[in-house]
Amino acid sequence: MKKEELRKKFMEKRQTLSPRKLEEISQKIAFSVFQKFQLEKKKISLFLPIERKKEINTYHIWAKAKSLDATVAIPKINPKTQKLKHIVFENESQLEISSFGIPEPKKGRVIAAEHFEYVFVPLLAIDKRGHRVGYGKGYYDRFLKDCAPRCKFIGLSLFDELVDEIKDISFTDVKLHYCITPNHFYRF
Repeated sequence: MKKEELRKKFMEKRQTLSPRKLEEISQKIAFSVFQKFQLEKKKISLFLPIERKKEINTYHIWAKAKSLDATVAIPKINPKTQKLKHIVFENESQLEISSFGIPEPKKGRVIAAEHFEYVFVPLLAIDKRGHRVGYGKGYYDRFLKDCAPRCKFIGLSLFDELVDEIKDISFTDVKLHYCITPNHFYRF
């Protein structure tokens, strides 16, 4: 399937999730994150959920990582440069909701891409080779290209289903190293 078809299919699939089911999945994924990765004292990039799009509740990951003395930064979109800037997330009073519905930090200490050890990446769908479908603006692909080679890219998916192949992958798309779903852990 092509990206646009996959976006439509998985956005519709998300809308069928009840708040209770979404929370259950979010907790399972958060549990898996800490089973699979040692985040203690690491620098982590973590997205926060766009609630109206029924994204994974990553606040669970943030709270646990913070308790392990990890430095967790969250992205803020710069629409002019079409890049993500990452700001250390210390508390929810830092946040404001952007025009895209994304909780973003108003201010805080910036961490450059090359300093991250783990990046948790949002996605709508992912194929068996680690290529993802996001919302189509390319913000994450541009950011991941700036990360150090040692950095691990981890997709978080609401669904266990992997797509056989995304038909319209471009040279600008960055492959993920891992993906965590409600019931599986994939390594690419």
